[in-house]
Amino acid sequence: MPIPTFDKLLRPVLVLASQKPISRRLAHEALTTEFRLSPEEAAQTLASGGLVMRNRTGWAFTFLTKAGLIEKSAPKFYTATQRGLDFLKAHPSAITVKDLEAIPGYNEAWELGSAKRRERQQGKAPDSEPTSEGHATPQELIEREVGILRAELRSRLIESILSQTPEFFERLVLDVLVAMGYGGTREDAAEHVGQSGDEGIDGRINQDTLGLDQILVQAKRYRPDRKIDRKEVQAFVGSLSGQGVTKGVFITTSSFQDSAHEFVARGLNTKVVLVDGEMLIDLMIRHRIGVRVLKTYEIHELDQNYFEDEG
Repeated sequence: MPIPTFDKLLRPVLVLASQKPISRRLAHEALTTEFRLSPEEAAQTLASGGLVMRNRTGWAFTFLTKAGLIEKSAPKFYTATQRGLDFLKAHPSAITVKDLEAIPGYNEAWELGSAKRRERQQGKAPDSEPTSEGHATPQELIEREVGILRAELRSRLIESILSQTPEFFERLVLDVLVAMGYGGTREDAAEHVGQSGDEGIDGRINQDTLGLDQILVQAKRYRPDRKIDRKEVQAFVGSLSGQGVTKGVFITTSSFQDSAHEFVARGLNTKVVLVDGEMLIDLMIRHRIGVRVLKTYEIHELDQNYFEDEG
């Protein structure tokens, strides 16, 4: 079954804490079994690292503690409070975040009020009941929103590239390759040769700072629906041979047909790498070509080892 959202773990964690002192680790193991997660689901990790199920179990502990339903009874171990035992009886099937918000002092237990609480304080009507997806943990929400920002950036990058001239795209490609470490600086490593009668070669770049070996570059600024076929790649390979070069990079904003990939995988005398639009955008973001860092956030967590007893 799918990995439960953290709000679906609120009552199961409280049940465990009502039976005996329970740690986050032991609860994670017990709930993984209780929800019958497959090995693949149990091993699923967050983008930032850490098991998804363990992370969600930990957040269930945090929310229950803020609500005063469980409390620490020993290092790493939690036990249900009397309020928690009473809450279990009053909620025999499930516990939701909305149920916790109705507990006196719950909202005040959080250092920073949520946007919903601020709206309530201002006399505004609260939003409708959030879906289970809306009950993602704060860390998951951050990663989800970052993913949305990245997707928007990727889309805008492609749009911006397609709005420029082919010459601009050729220069962009060389900038990316130089940023990857080929040939030193842009001035001494890259030679722009995108002119008519050049046998289809758009640029050349030194593989090393001494220029002992060169890589020829073909750059095609195509729309996403214009896939590059084998004939174009084969013509590029022929251009390499005509200039006595054995290495080349074919880069496009679109993609390559399967026949093109099959052609370069045949073990030719020349080594050709195909870079489609998705990979190009990845490289631009990684090497900060055409993008800049808008803001950096640091997220800190408790170093539990620092506070553990010696021995």
